[in-house]
Amino acid sequence: MQLPNEIFIPEVARLVSEGKQVVFTPTGQSMRPYIEGGVDSVTLVKPEALAVGDIVLAEIQPQHYVLHRIYGLQGEQVTLMGDGNLQGCEHCHSKDVLAKVSCIRSPKGRRKPLTKAWLWRHMLHSRRLWLKVYRHVWI
Repeated sequence: MQLPNEIFIPEVARLVSEGKQVVFTPTGQSMRPYIEGGVDSVTLVKPEALAVGDIVLAEIQPQHYVLHRIYGLQGEQVTLMGDGNLQGCEHCHSKDVLAKVSCIRSPKGRRKPLTKAWLWRHMLHSRRLWLKVYRHVWI
């Protein structure tokens, strides 16, 4: 059963703010190839410190949430973008970051590398090609 985000995410945020870890399977394809929506699971923890390259759950508008990577930090301003996105960033304040991904697991329980994806972040110009190869070769 899938709960609507406006019910599910505030509960996740509450649990994480209490110091609990929350594991769930995100939907969507915006974090390909690092997180396969509907397949991989992520573990969320309280975001003690934020850094460029972290994958976070953030509220970018009232009741509109994304699980994306941090691309930039300027003071309290956070710039986010999904690894599978070819353009378009979201912006929020650091207080709107609800949780940070501490672990990504495949359906077989294998831990996937929690990379900062430095190279991937700098490959926007060729990302379309690599995502096409990924979709046709690996999945």
